Amino acid sequence: MQTTQPTNKNNNALNDNEIIEEGILEAMGISRPAYEEIQTIIGRLPSVDELSTLMAMWQTQSGGQGLLSWLKGQPHSTERHDYIESELEPQSKEIREPRVRECIDIARALIPSIAAEPTGETFVHRGYALYMVGDVSELFVDSDYGRKYLHLAVDPINMTDESEAEAYLELILSSMQSNDALFGFRRIGSGGLFGTLVQSCVPSQCGFDILACREVRLDAFLFGERGVRYIAALDEPKEDFFLQKLSEARVNCCFLGRATKGRILIDGMDFGSIHRYTKQESGGL
Repeated sequence: MQTTQPTNKNNNALNDNEIIEEGILEAMGISRPAYEEIQTIIGRLPSVDELSTLMAMWQTQSGGQGLLSWLKGQPHSTERHDYIESELEPQSKEIREPRVRECIDIARALIPSIAAEPTGETFVHRGYALYMVGDVSELFVDSDYGRKYLHLAVDPINMTDESEAEAYLELILSSMQSNDALFGFRRIGSGGLFGTLVQSCVPSQCGFDILACREVRLDAFLFGERGVRYIAALDEPKEDFFLQKLSEARVNCCFLGRATKGRILIDGMDFGSIHRYTKQESGGL
């Protein structure tokens, strides 16, 4: 299905044929890759006036942060689609989506109560690529962003029974692990993606550096527990084979980022050391 670039006439947004010239971006101090990433973040091409306003806000409010790091900490502004809004409870629409920096407080309050301690075999080590596998397409908008950054199967397996979906994914992932295509995997459970990543990284004293998907509410992406999803860790040379086999199995996956030395970063925002989210570091909460 072919989709068109979202536009907003009230904000004088540009369409695909009105991309700002290179000279204008250069004069404003914005590179073409940065401009394209801004487009990804806000969900459409910004106008010259909007870029000027953005630059002025950044210069007065960023506190020395880089432009993109600062922008990623602002509220998401991608357009909501009717079929997403219709699935939400009326009161949910009134809940403002948190900024990245506000999710730090959510994580520090939520994760220690889940007893984020090492469980099972260590499978995440520094430098490993981290993927989310399984029901990652739920609530993701069909868009150029989704097709570029998510590895969505052309015709993904759709199982209504959760136990059946879990068994199928366990079979696929354990088979790839036995063939050394990945080092290990764990189902996402309490605390959502963030909580499960913490649990997976604690044994090896790793951290993680990941990017959130801008098509989903940030708090839902990080802390949501719905759906059958797994975190898989693998070495970079194995990524092409891993993605190929998931595509053949008609399983969706999403690249998250990499395991780090010990700190947690989300969209470039520092959430602190992995130890901050363990029971021992948090006073046994």
